[in-house]
Amino acid sequence: MVRTLRVAAAQVGRVDRGTPRAAVIARLNALLDQAAAQRVKLAVFPETTFSTFFPRYWIEDQAEISSYFEKEPASGIAECDSVKAFFDKAKALDIDVAIGYGEETPEGTRYNTASYVSSGKTVGKYRKIHLPGTFEPFSKEEGVTNQLEKYYFKPGDLGFTAFRAPSLKKVCGGKKSPIVGQLICNDRRWAEGWRVYGLQGVEIMCIGYLWGIDPDSMTREEAYKDAMFHHKVVCQAHAYTNATFLITTARCGVDDGLHPLISGSMIVDPEGHIVAENKTEEDELVVAEIDLDACQQGKNKTFAFAKHRRPEHYGPICERAGVVEPEEPAEQ
Repeated sequence: MVRTLRVAAAQVGRVDRGTPRAAVIARLNALLDQAAAQRVKLAVFPETTFSTFFPRYWIEDQAEISSYFEKEPASGIAECDSVKAFFDKAKALDIDVAIGYGEETPEGTRYNTASYVSSGKTVGKYRKIHLPGTFEPFSKEEGVTNQLEKYYFKPGDLGFTAFRAPSLKKVCGGKKSPIVGQLICNDRRWAEGWRVYGLQGVEIMCIGYLWGIDPDSMTREEAYKDAMFHHKVVCQAHAYTNATFLITTARCGVDDGLHPLISGSMIVDPEGHIVAENKTEEDELVVAEIDLDACQQGKNKTFAFAKHRRPEHYGPICERAGVVEPEEPAEQ
């Protein structure tokens, strides 16, 4: 049985603090046009796609902070006036999209969110759980790169919930709808979320990210190379150990000419091999045709969970948040 699907990582380049929302959406729509021309049926976009990565800034103007969040209606992000043009375009082109954005609920709670939208309907939604950074800025000076996700967002409350993408069933030969999971950026470093998805039979992981480099202890070139290594090693390893395809997509470039971000947009197969990756740090579509049945070797043999897992020994993973070291043996 063959279940083929054309997918894309829709990489987005530099977006400055002053870049108008309309300009960003025009670029995203251009990527959708490219995807349609290449017969792509699923395109994955980055974290906080519709704006610059605002958590790097210490912002005191509440109106500016509010402008970075989508006031999502109960009907879903596709009906949000500020971004509706993007989702209308995806619907018209018959492309499913997974995309990250700042979400503000009707109660005023703010999350770093990703939604999977098909034909204008939200099929799956994820709120980032592993928030990096601090509540307080490193510096309030202009031009300093902060990491203030804990200040601007609440930790996600939707768990790691896989879902089926029924619109893709016919494309995959009409046999089974693909099982999809979502993570955002820092989440991809944490094995726990991946394994929860793996235990739901996930076949496609969609991960948008935005990863700045820290050149304090090394040159910018060394820091970039180091960040790229860690990005690829966690993505390839976790795709392999959960026997799933991965589409992971960067917001990259040097925002405002001051804040460098890695690229590394790629599509990884269930054996951990990179089958397609970016060539630039600009807006770019990374496309591959995947066969979802390739997941079965890992799921039925190497990582046949029902046969080989021993959850009776995994208690500390859920019982502890931090490290508890073994006691030092008594001196003889």
